[in-house]
Amino acid sequence: MACSFFKLGCKVYMVKVSYEQKPFRREVMRTYGATVTPSPSMDTNIGRQINADHPNTTGSLGCAISEAVEVATSTEGYRYVLGSVLNQVLLHQSVIGLETKAACDKYGIKPDIIIGCAGGGSNLGGLISPFMGEKLRGEADYRIIAVEPASCPSFTRGKFAYDFCDTGKVCPMAKMYTLGHDFIPSANHAGGLRYHGMSGILSQLYHDGLMEAVSVEQTSVFEAAEMFARVEGILPAPESSHAIRVAIDEALKCKETGEEKTIILGLTGTGYFDMTAYEKYNDGTMTDYIPTDDDLAKGFATIPNVNL
Repeated sequence: MACSFFKLGCKVYMVKVSYEQKPFRREVMRTYGATVTPSPSMDTNIGRQINADHPNTTGSLGCAISEAVEVATSTEGYRYVLGSVLNQVLLHQSVIGLETKAACDKYGIKPDIIIGCAGGGSNLGGLISPFMGEKLRGEADYRIIAVEPASCPSFTRGKFAYDFCDTGKVCPMAKMYTLGHDFIPSANHAGGLRYHGMSGILSQLYHDGLMEAVSVEQTSVFEAAEMFARVEGILPAPESSHAIRVAIDEALKCKETGEEKTIILGLTGTGYFDMTAYEKYNDGTMTDYIPTDDDLAKGFATIPNVNL
């Protein structure tokens, strides 16, 4: 979702599929005074254009960003703050990694593998920041894994290129792994990971081989989420459950080989606003969608031809 903030309230453009799948999240925001609109809407010029170009679209974070920026820049007193992807957001989120590193140092723990979910990249970037600093300085080595949905595989199948950060092309371009600013992901339940691109910082680290990336299907993610909930007593958010899936997979590999490894994963939220998704998984009606090469080619075709 994307917000234009004004005084104590805000106008929220919430990705349409999340607006429909996560009604309780929407109502919490309304309870605190926000106005919540499914994006793309017919309220803005950009929203109307996106709807014309993509009839019946379920929306994306890129669409919501475009609409929120249009409202913020055309309404006196409004300001817009992007909540993911950009450098200052990763810096803000680094408190997560600093606290994790402090806890590891206190108890004499050195992780072998650090795993986080990746959509725009802020949660993962915040988690790995102090560990990546040590890796870059040659002080320690860690295996770092970014986990993304197979339905929106920006790292694993995207292109490293300059692209717009939003669908409506109102934000500046950034060099990042991208599926093309016009790519609209399928309606998976991990709304926070439905973004066409990745943080520029993380993209460069991945491009330089300093971290890995894997993509996982939705049903396997919820299988891991259910297992985690029953063992730990914590109901994880769909986004976090991507990291849980790969952490379990890596632990099972250790079980097969007999190796002992310390694995850290980022648990970024609870799943209590995502019970519609859990209901679909429990009912056996959840599906997986993996974009074809032809699907991705349409998004790649919208990437600007920039030579810098």
